[in-house]
Amino acid sequence: MDIITEIDWRYTVDLFFSGITKGSIYALISLGYTMVYGIIELINFAHGEIYMIGAFTGLIVAGILGAFGFPQVGILVIGGVVAVVYCAAYGFTMEKIAYRPLRQAQRLSPLISAIGMSIFLQNYVLLAQTQDFLRYPNLIPDFSLGPLEGFVGNSSFVIIVTSGAAMLALTLFIKFTRLGKAMRATAQNRKMATLLGIDADRIISATFIIGSGLAAIGGILIASHTQQINFNIGFLAGIKAFTAAVLGGIGSIPGAMLGGLVLGLCESYASGYFSSDYEDFFAFAILILILIFRPAGLLGKPKVEKV
Repeated sequence: MDIITEIDWRYTVDLFFSGITKGSIYALISLGYTMVYGIIELINFAHGEIYMIGAFTGLIVAGILGAFGFPQVGILVIGGVVAVVYCAAYGFTMEKIAYRPLRQAQRLSPLISAIGMSIFLQNYVLLAQTQDFLRYPNLIPDFSLGPLEGFVGNSSFVIIVTSGAAMLALTLFIKFTRLGKAMRATAQNRKMATLLGIDADRIISATFIIGSGLAAIGGILIASHTQQINFNIGFLAGIKAFTAAVLGGIGSIPGAMLGGLVLGLCESYASGYFSSDYEDFFAFAILILILIFRPAGLLGKPKVEKV
């Protein structure tokens, strides 16, 4: 009986860390969704493809540096920096081309443009790479985890710590820096922020840049964890991250973090105690229940329409 209890306890802990690992990636990606929506009320459906491009950028950099004998940690750091810069440039360019010209258009027009950008980027990578899954190198070296040994793997630990550090850094940036305060002001009332001298276009571009950089970090980490990628990995990850943003309260940065973690844990325990076939079912069932009983999300605030 004691042996069975110990096995069940360890299995529950294993599922917990697996869920936190997934949830950390969902949270990183969902931050891009919620930041953009909070400022311009746009659902950037191409955001998942930025995550995918970040993973492919890391793969290319790893191939080049690996040929010169660079160590794993060096490849991970350099690949991460290159991917963040490259994806930030993609986010900036995408906002300039696909969204800014439609700023004053009906709300359906930017949404269609976002879907178009998602399809374009998927097919662009498909033509530039391949439709097959590619093997991704393990960029995270082995190291001792002390008391956590046996409960969480090295790659999962690095994902959790890196994601947590990135989310903490973003929270402090939004709260204390001049640009962060300008972002909050623009999100609250863009017209009033403009009247006070804030360059709203610059703030919106900065939001796309930061969100894209965070997605790139998630892309490299999860690709190194699963050790395989293809052109379509951004679609499902983007949908799940959007679900996490809505679950936590779209427009709320703490809500996006919480939503990602809740979604990851739901998926992990559902696949662990029932079947992996029900993983997506339970994730979206939780979303439906939250939207029924708390439409604004876990940490979102109901929007009051002014008459």
